[in-house]
Amino acid sequence: MRSFRINFSMISKRTKAVTKQMTSYSTHLIQLIIGEEIEVWIHEPKYMTACYYMFTSKEEMNGKVVENTWDGWNQLFKETIDILSMTLDALVDYNVSIIDFLETNWKSVNDCNLFQSEDKNDVDEHAAYLLNNLKVNNKIHSYLDIKNVNFDGRIPKNLNELRIENSHWVGYERLLEIDCKNVIIEKNRISNEQWNLFIKKWIAVETHSNLEYLQLDYREIEEFRALVLHDIPHEVVDEGVKRTFKM
Repeated sequence: MRSFRINFSMISKRTKAVTKQMTSYSTHLIQLIIGEEIEVWIHEPKYMTACYYMFTSKEEMNGKVVENTWDGWNQLFKETIDILSMTLDALVDYNVSIIDFLETNWKSVNDCNLFQSEDKNDVDEHAAYLLNNLKVNNKIHSYLDIKNVNFDGRIPKNLNELRIENSHWVGYERLLEIDCKNVIIEKNRISNEQWNLFIKKWIAVETHSNLEYLQLDYREIEEFRALVLHDIPHEVVDEGVKRTFKM
């Protein structure tokens, strides 16, 4: 893929006009990355090209700079965001303002990737604020280290994919609220008995009517079969490293 990039903070009228023209076509994919700097990518899949904007306060970068990168990027455009990637402990003082701006101007994003740079930082409040105020249509990948087991962030239903890498805050009751097509949860605190009950409910179509794929980081496959699937009819259909169960 060919790409070009422009490092700047306050955009010119010409740049804004070009960007609006590019984003007026549905074939272009818009990606917003919020970290120490704020980046806007405009991808054109058909011709394998991308336009990359970085808003920075670092004087050593090539381009215009200002102290407040937030005041630069929010003037760029108000088009659909396909992918939002946000590091919640990077611009802590601006998180709420950024989320409010996104909610006001975009209403929703297609895919959302949530990160934090250091596990020790508490991002629970801003993570919940984002999930409760911004609609995500297709996919959520969370790599956050949520501290509170009673985390009150809303998990959207009917997502195509939900991945929670550190899901120790996800208990059985919270599991029942998750109804997405593809679910990947790691490091959860759900007991063997609860997994057994959940799978039975799923088979009986009492819960998770949208669920088609579930991936866990269980220790040993044979242990899972013995402790969770012991009274559930199943067949191992793939003897390779990646196991799939047919219920």
